[in-house]
This record gives sequence, structure tokens and C-alpha cells, in this order.
Amino acid sequence: MKEPLKLALGDQVQLRKPHPCGGTEWEVLRVGMDIRLKCLTCGRLVLIPRVKLEKGIKKIVRAEYPNNTFNSL
Repeated sequence: MKEPLKLALGDQVQLRKPHPCGGTEWEVLRVGMDIRLKCLTCGRLVLIPRVKLEKGIKKIVRAEYPNNTFNSL
């Protein structure tokens, strides 16, 4: 079994398919079995299953916390 992709709040991801507004970059607002994303072009919020999101991610544009370490908090 494959280990889930490590996403943290505030990460920005680029998806393969564009949103109807034309944007491909999203901000992660909630992490769990479902991931809440905010389109950085139009501001729309969507809730997507983790498995579907992991298949659709092209790249992580900017990670809020490098290597997902929270020691500085």
C-alpha cells in the first residue's frame, strides 16, 4: 500500500485539469480523508477526496512549512 502524500495547511498545489475559471493553483485549507481547497484565481472552495486529489496533483508549488516540520510553531 502506498503512503499518502504529505500535505499541510497553507500548501499551494497545481492540479492537472484547470478549474472552469481557468486557474490551476489551489491552496490547501483542510487536511484529512477529504481535502478542502481554495482556487487562487476565483476563490471557490471545493472538498475533494484525498485519493482523487493525489491523482490530480501536478506539483506542489509552495509548501507553507518545508518538509512539513512544525517545530517553529
